[in-house]
Amino acid sequence: MDIVIRNGTLITLGGIFSADVGIVGERIVVLGEELHGKMELDATGCYVLPGGIDPHVHLQMPVGNYVSSDDFASGTVAAALGGTTTVIDFVEPEPGEPLLDALEKRRAEADGRVAVDYGLHMTIPTWHAAHPEALDTLSEVVAAGVPSFKLYLAYEGLRLDDPQLYRVMKAIAGVGGLPIIHCENGPLCETLRAQAVAQGNTTPIYHALTRPPRQEAEAVSRAIDLAALAGSPLYVVHVSCEESMLRIQAARVRGEPVYGETCPQYLLLNGMALDLPDGERLVCSPPLRTEEDNEALWGGLAFEDLDVLATDHCPFTAAEKSGHADFTTIPGGLPSIEARLSLAYHFGQRHWMTLERWVEVCCTNPARIFGLRRKGQIAPGFDADLVLFDPARWVTIQAGRTLHEQVDWSPYEGMTVQGWPRDVLSRGRVIVCDGEFVGEQGWGRFVLREQG
Repeated sequence: MDIVIRNGTLITLGGIFSADVGIVGERIVVLGEELHGKMELDATGCYVLPGGIDPHVHLQMPVGNYVSSDDFASGTVAAALGGTTTVIDFVEPEPGEPLLDALEKRRAEADGRVAVDYGLHMTIPTWHAAHPEALDTLSEVVAAGVPSFKLYLAYEGLRLDDPQLYRVMKAIAGVGGLPIIHCENGPLCETLRAQAVAQGNTTPIYHALTRPPRQEAEAVSRAIDLAALAGSPLYVVHVSCEESMLRIQAARVRGEPVYGETCPQYLLLNGMALDLPDGERLVCSPPLRTEEDNEALWGGLAFEDLDVLATDHCPFTAAEKSGHADFTTIPGGLPSIEARLSLAYHFGQRHWMTLERWVEVCCTNPARIFGLRRKGQIAPGFDADLVLFDPARWVTIQAGRTLHEQVDWSPYEGMTVQGWPRDVLSRGRVIVCDGEFVGEQGWGRFVLREQG
């Protein structure tokens, strides 16, 4: 064998056990005892888990007048150092641009630069309503390895009204795809925002106050109902509050194929921090909520009311976040791509999460839901995307020191966590060794995903 990982404790969906992992080329070929290879990695004292999969990131993504500060190179290096070996980003077609052309252009930005494997979701913006022929190419987009489609109920130019949403969901279901949806009541939020500014309420806390949790939950319910009418599965991104999670839970009790995702910021941060110094840095949508919502979402992850822990990684520098006349022009988004796995491990144990469930929501479920057929598990035939995770290592999170994201602050600045990746393999190649990146730009490749 080319590489053998010896003496580790494997964390899998099927249980926790001691075994060696044998690798030939890019694949796992055997699990056993007393294996030997050309290279041997001693995992004594470490957990061995499948490479993390973050299905919700925004790298070098234009947002209004800004572009997220991590590009495909820096963002995927940070992902690797945090134990994430696959990310899924987004394609946002220009008005009237053919979907396949937009896909080709986005791939050209990533190919040759990514340090880990990547996939893409295809965004279906508002303009499709004037060009319904765009939906005729959905089967070609799926054939090109992109079977998931991002839909929005907020933001001018992206927001779909109910007839549009129904039509798009039905078309996606017809080609075996999966709609993933941003659920906020956009028109209501815009009305509340305009009222706040007109009344002189311009500070960052009003970003949260003008996007109340009930309007998110209403949008989740509407999306679920329209998906059921269209005969489509549904994946709800960045669930931020208990009310939204309860709507997803109710749909699942009815037997409807609805998946829920949340993010570290909605588990660990409090919306009242928007009213503190530098609070503008924490502007994201949906906004941060309450400690009660934090606790409820931890429970949802631990007890299977939610399926995936992603990041919605969309970083902007402190300078880009500051100096705005009012909260409506602050670029929204937070960095989390590197710390996700360790945050989930450290804090998850304090919130009912087993080690198996930790791996399930960070690795296995994203692979299963998004058609990454050879990822997310430690078994013969799967890609040798593996993390040797040191549960005894203490790390104090600091931007520019312990973190390698291309941004000068972290929402988790100063938090101390126990547990951090030591070594990381991507398709049978060591890309992180003893906490140092030893891979290269361009090693990662575009993954053709299969839905259904």
